[in-house]
Amino acid sequence: MIELDGSEGEGGGQILRTGLALSMITGRPLRIHRIRAKRSKPGLMRQHLACVNAAIDISHAQCAGAALGSQELHFVPGVIRAGDYRFAIASAGSCMLVLQTVLPALLLADGPSRVELQGGTHNPLAPSFDFVARAYAPLARKLGAGLDLELSRRGFYPAGGGAATACITPAAGGLIPLDLAQRGQAGTHGAECVVAGVPRSVARRELEALGAALDWSADQLLIVDGRQNEGPGNALTVTLEHSEVTEVFAAFGAKGIIAETVAKTLAAEVRAYLDSDAAMGPHLADQWLLLLALAVWKSGAPAYFTCNELTAHTLTNASVIQRFLPVVIRNAPCSRGYRIDVAPA
Repeated sequence: MIELDGSEGEGGGQILRTGLALSMITGRPLRIHRIRAKRSKPGLMRQHLACVNAAIDISHAQCAGAALGSQELHFVPGVIRAGDYRFAIASAGSCMLVLQTVLPALLLADGPSRVELQGGTHNPLAPSFDFVARAYAPLARKLGAGLDLELSRRGFYPAGGGAATACITPAAGGLIPLDLAQRGQAGTHGAECVVAGVPRSVARRELEALGAALDWSADQLLIVDGRQNEGPGNALTVTLEHSEVTEVFAAFGAKGIIAETVAKTLAAEVRAYLDSDAAMGPHLADQWLLLLALAVWKSGAPAYFTCNELTAHTLTNASVIQRFLPVVIRNAPCSRGYRIDVAPA
């Protein structure tokens, strides 16, 4: 059995999600205590409970402690089953985080799967649908796996109600690791602002401020009118295409935060990435690490990537991964920011 302390490292839901994913994949029982101990509301919230229930469903698991507010969980996985699934969060909790929990296991299942997701698709402090579809999924496909996503309806906080579908196909010859030292030649760079049930003037102000901060022209800035039943919601998203990696950064409008502040916050994050020549930004590095570790474990071949910032989320994820898999994860400063190496133990 693997025992994890949910208060270690960044002390949030990432420990739970990565632990569940690797418990299913390795077949090793998992016990977590002090779940999300460093959060203002510790224990399982609705979106975390949805992750647990999804893991139970796809792996025929036995589980104790799967209840709202629980800070202790004992999870004993069974056999991972490919198939058609539907996971819904009865709140604006991120359904992309539910996908993050089950995707690694379904990528190693015995057949393709189709997963319908309902809940929040564009949430603060969680990967947005656009990030998963444009940045994360293309990299998963480079490992040999199939991952295609379709957005049916956006779901913003606090209303939720979003819907998306993920079609997952395991790699025919197994996951193949790859090195990502550089992002490659620059392609299209642009920003879009989605407003649903929010005045268009908000989008114009955000895009004008963002364009001025990044010195972008008007043709790089796009207003997207969401459907009225998707709101209220406001998402400002930057997409940076390169030949090897596409990066996506997002910021979300909220009551009491002026449009220019939203744009300024996002512009600073984008500039930090563009001022480096690392392959990945901090959030993509965190998400990518688990898939790359699985590819290294399965193939026996080492791999590495570079990122412009090393976050507590990434370091915590590395710690949990090494508890389950026979891999060694090392990081070191380099000219591009940080180099993260993953090698068989």
